Amino acid sequence: MALPDRKRNRMMGYNYSKEGLYFVTSCVHEQACVFGVVMDGEMQLNAYGRIAEKQWHWLSEQYPYTYVHAFVVMPNHVHAIIEIEQAFVGTGRDLSAHTAKLSPHSTSPSAHFPGDSYTTNQSAQERLSMHDLDRSGNDSNRSRPVPTRVKSISELMGAYKTTTSKMIRLAGLQDFAWQRSFHDHIIRHEKAYQQIEQYIHNNPALWDNDVFYQ
Repeated sequence: MALPDRKRNRMMGYNYSKEGLYFVTSCVHEQACVFGVVMDGEMQLNAYGRIAEKQWHWLSEQYPYTYVHAFVVMPNHVHAIIEIEQAFVGTGRDLSAHTAKLSPHSTSPSAHFPGDSYTTNQSAQERLSMHDLDRSGNDSNRSRPVPTRVKSISELMGAYKTTTSKMIRLAGLQDFAWQRSFHDHIIRHEKAYQQIEQYIHNNPALWDNDVFYQ
């Protein structure tokens, strides 16, 4: 799957805080391989790569209306499928049960694509029934900030890149930087979702043929 290494602008006129699924890719500045190495078709993360991995979990925890379906940290770039679920705006719910399932190749059964026929109220009720209790069975309301609006994909990626940059620099790689902007793709149907999820899953095994291979 050929991807440009930089995209200056999002789709003109599209609301990128709209509920839906987005495939995002961000590269390290000058495509430097700083997150680890691929060995025998598997990604071996170093300390910096583990930070990049951890911050995908942080993103879903920090912004309860987001769900990272699948992600991979490669030597010099990251891929992820991010879902925005507006039903959670203003709920203040703790999504420990939701984010506990998060893994580099995780899949949510409640993915919704643009044009799906379901009402907002039904969507909220279904999602809250799934995540209202944590795994111990206790009410999981916490003192986390209650979101008042949905951040756009650009803002969410900005938060991810800012926090990873700060933590990686503090960990010792003082000149670390992401490449400006990022690539995005709006996932509009199930077939595209499955193809992209499989691409993410297979990325380490196909590293030698990757467009970002160094």
